[in-house]
Amino acid sequence: MTVRDVEPLSLWNHFADLNEVPRPSKKEERVIEFMMNFGKSLGLETLKDQIGNVIIRKPASPGMEDRKMVILQSHLDMVHQKNRETEFDFDKEGIKMRVNGDWIDADGTTLGADNGIGVATIMATLSATDIDHPALEAFFTIDEETGMTGAKEMDGTMFQGEILLNLDTEDDDELSIGCAGGIDTNTEYNYQEEELSGNRKTIQLNIKGLLGGHSGMDIDSGRGNANKWLTRILWSISQNMDLNIISFDGGGLRNAIPREASCLISVFYEDAHQLSNIIQEMTKTLKDEYKSIETNLDISFSEETSIEKGASIKESQKIINTLAALHNGVFRMSPDIEGLVESSSSLARVEIGNGRFITQSLQRSSVNSTRDEVAMTIKACFENMGCEVVQSGEYPGWQPNPNSIILDIMEKLYKTMFNEDPQVKACHAGLECGILGEHLPGVDMISFGPNIRAAHSPDEKVQISSVQKFWKFYLETLKSIPIK
Repeated sequence: MTVRDVEPLSLWNHFADLNEVPRPSKKEERVIEFMMNFGKSLGLETLKDQIGNVIIRKPASPGMEDRKMVILQSHLDMVHQKNRETEFDFDKEGIKMRVNGDWIDADGTTLGADNGIGVATIMATLSATDIDHPALEAFFTIDEETGMTGAKEMDGTMFQGEILLNLDTEDDDELSIGCAGGIDTNTEYNYQEEELSGNRKTIQLNIKGLLGGHSGMDIDSGRGNANKWLTRILWSISQNMDLNIISFDGGGLRNAIPREASCLISVFYEDAHQLSNIIQEMTKTLKDEYKSIETNLDISFSEETSIEKGASIKESQKIINTLAALHNGVFRMSPDIEGLVESSSSLARVEIGNGRFITQSLQRSSVNSTRDEVAMTIKACFENMGCEVVQSGEYPGWQPNPNSIILDIMEKLYKTMFNEDPQVKACHAGLECGILGEHLPGVDMISFGPNIRAAHSPDEKVQISSVQKFWKFYLETLKSIPIK
């Protein structure tokens, strides 16, 4: 069985079509053209705004003309990430999808279910002739994953909808009514490389096999951060011997928990045996600490051809201390909403080499003041070392609306259909709804979706039966939109 054979056929075939189009954040030209051609092929009004978002309008189906207009919203871009051993060119190849029982995943890469399932759901609605729905404004935003540029630069005057359905959450029993805002912290520090003289060995250290995942939705899951773990090993080494950092390459995308990291260090020959013991001890410690979570952890080291330049011992220790002191993970739990992470920070990227030390991290919070507090904490840590710190990409959280009409409708509908109450939650991910709400004041918003696991990582997968449940609930929601 292939993805195109799975029910509902229209949704999965649109998803397969979409996944043939490369669509990394900030490089959405091809998927914008794809979506423009799709709308025009249906004879529907199809527009592109000044930033590149696509809007497709469809009139109400017969008998639904008196209902409130609905904005259906999902983002076009996807996270492009692969395992290091996977040979794949995201700029040229379509995602290689696989059906594994009740799940669909990809072969060594991200799947694009985030937010491709939402996009495909909307496409299936626009192309259908047998779905009851009110007048629709399908809104496909760009660059959600690396700055929410599409949402930030949208023109709210182009819309008439009174209800917005955001199809970008990852648990089919949840109705999301709030989300975290965020800010990016990027740092740079320049150091003078020195000659590594004396009788030395060059050692490569590797960490791989971690779960990774979404740095918002999965930040409270206890998963390892490869950048922090490699730093922890380096710190242990540095407490017992002098070392020089030659290079460090960890993590990748700003909103993904790092799964892999590697570094090259130089130590004196006489310390090599003790170095081996420390690495083995730290490997055992980490495996013991995370044995119930990180079951595929792989830490390895090897001697490499000697490299003659690197950071000085003093500069290396300064870098290690800064990374070791850096807060990573949950910063504060919400005192008002049980189980909700209020604020967090994730060290997404570390790059060292050729005289430059560069990092990327993302701070999130559902409360703007604590977002600023955790961002302050990260900034101060790097500035104490002398790094240049740039904080940008700030976006607001989405404050829950307890008087939401669409929430009331969908809560009751969910209970009727599935004989249980949905979980009404605010999430720690950076949904676009906070920004959309600033451009669309007064629009009643809610977010929901099917079960997606390990988004932003090569382990990403989406559950077939959950998509079928979500699709039925979505169709009933469209039928239940209230009269104007």
